[in-house]
Amino acid sequence: MPEINEKQFLENFQYFDKEVVLEIINIFLEEYPQRMETLQTNINERDFDQLRFNAHSLKGVVANFVAPEVQELAKTLELKGANKDIKDLDTIYNELKDKADVMVSELKELKNHFK
Repeated sequence: MPEINEKQFLENFQYFDKEVVLEIINIFLEEYPQRMETLQTNINERDFDQLRFNAHSLKGVVANFVAPEVQELAKTLELKGANKDIKDLDTIYNELKDKADVMVSELKELKNHFK
């Protein structure tokens, strides 16, 4: 099942310079592995302040790509960090990672619309 609402994504970026859209996507793709590794470290170390901050950051970036489920899972991690709630952290992270990995694949495909 797709994570990105492709129609909405293309509508949102239709008036942007193609190079800018490609740069936004490429920066995210480049940073993605480190972002996810950092979130995993925050969870493992129970660093709730950093979990809140990093999940919030991911949520904001993902909003650009119109991937509501990924965005919602990032928000859930953000709230768990804010509330110092350890319940289901690993499960939520794994679901986020699975859906975000699909989103990353979709972004790689969407780049073709802006070449």
